[in-house]
Amino acid sequence: MPGDMWLTQPAASAPVYIYRDLGGISYWVWFITANLLATAAISPFVGSLSDLMGRRWVAIIGNVTIIVGQIICGTAHDMDMFIAGMAITGIGTGINELTALAGTAELVPLSHRGYYIAGMVLTILPFLPSAMYAQMIAAYSTWRYIAVVTSVWTFIGLVSTVLFYHPPPRVRLQGWKEKLNLLKRTDFMGGLLSILGLAGFETGILAGGYQYPWASAHTLTPLIVGVFLLVSFVAWERWGTSNPMVPRQLSKAPRTMALTMVITFISGANFFSVLMLWPPEAYNVYGHDPVGIGIRGMPFAFGVFAGCVASLVLLSRFYGQIKWLILGASVLMTIGCGCLSLATPHNIHSIYPILFIAGVGVGGITIPVSTLATIICTGDVIARVTALTITVRIVGGAIGYAVYFNVFLHKLLPQLRTLVGAACVRSGITDPGVIGEVIELTAVSLIHEIRGLPGVDEGIWVKLVAAGQQAYANAYPWVYYCSVAFGGVSVIASLFLGDISEMVDDSVVAVM
Repeated sequence: MPGDMWLTQPAASAPVYIYRDLGGISYWVWFITANLLATAAISPFVGSLSDLMGRRWVAIIGNVTIIVGQIICGTAHDMDMFIAGMAITGIGTGINELTALAGTAELVPLSHRGYYIAGMVLTILPFLPSAMYAQMIAAYSTWRYIAVVTSVWTFIGLVSTVLFYHPPPRVRLQGWKEKLNLLKRTDFMGGLLSILGLAGFETGILAGGYQYPWASAHTLTPLIVGVFLLVSFVAWERWGTSNPMVPRQLSKAPRTMALTMVITFISGANFFSVLMLWPPEAYNVYGHDPVGIGIRGMPFAFGVFAGCVASLVLLSRFYGQIKWLILGASVLMTIGCGCLSLATPHNIHSIYPILFIAGVGVGGITIPVSTLATIICTGDVIARVTALTITVRIVGGAIGYAVYFNVFLHKLLPQLRTLVGAACVRSGITDPGVIGEVIELTAVSLIHEIRGLPGVDEGIWVKLVAAGQQAYANAYPWVYYCSVAFGGVSVIASLFLGDISEMVDDSVVAVM
């Protein structure tokens, strides 16, 4: 089930094929953002659903939801329908990741959680080359078969859950009155305020300076409304409800828990941003061969996997050294992501080890910090704490992706006008309309369509593509400069993590 979080990546690795077919060039990024926001939206409520129906049925519903979402994606006729399918998929992935992490954490001794969750993470292994799968499927058949692959993988998980997953009930609710009381205690208002606030904020960030000017009503209205709703959410959680989404007595080590959430947010920003932005960079800077793009996506994915497993094992082995473990991962993440700014169209082999190092750093934080949170929280709120870490990580990813994507576009468009425009003139293309169309097509990576423009032959096309690759190479570093600022916060926060060794024993929260 943890592999479900990688179901976004195949589609994100082949966006050009998708929006070339479905349209929606100006807003395709929402299929990524909608997926992340849907995951964040459902996570806080999975614990209550588990109490009502049991983890087994919730896991089954999660798998079915993913399959339904992927069927909608695979049969979509326009980008709006595809975005809806990805949002539904996000609901399923949120359910399944929380069920997998919290369910495993409850069933094993506290001192061994790192080992068991590391074993669970091994299930992600078949999906690590997902960028390769997506590119080869989209290039040699149709991108719609990506949804078939993810649906089959999820169906295997569904069958396995039905046959083999029989956990003990988390609470024993007698009758409909107890279930109704549980629903009444669920903070639906907090969930509504938080997700609407995030959606508004994301809409403003993604639109600002790209689809609309920053000073326009289209940008400012959702941005202001989003901030207002987020402030309202904080006020509601503090004074408006007796059963907040974020329990007031959350942890035996409040400072470490708070710092854990900060680090989780930062790691989410860098994890999802590199995960979603590197495949397009591999396409736009280094060429469009599907096998080559797939290979370029592997170092980061395998780095995340290696860092995650190694960090989880070390977490269970050296509880007293958690500060240095997370600090080391934060430093690797910051250095690795920052050094990706060195990428040029001619040094891809030098970038592979940097991608791997960045992945090790990100992986060394992402799941291990969530595991740390389940160790330092009280046993009765494991599901809520796990939901909180997932939500914080996803929100960090959504906000980080929106910020990075906006920064990237602001740097890309001037570079395209300068470099691609000059290449057009040098090649004898002087019609402003044609030059503008070349720039627009390059900006959305539809370079093959440039061949059909007036005055463009094969030789000129190669020169225009090379100019576009250099423009992209000049724009992407600014994304990684921003990641250094995010990573620096994570490094500082990790320095103040406390010693948790006294909280670790062999207790088990739920006995089979």
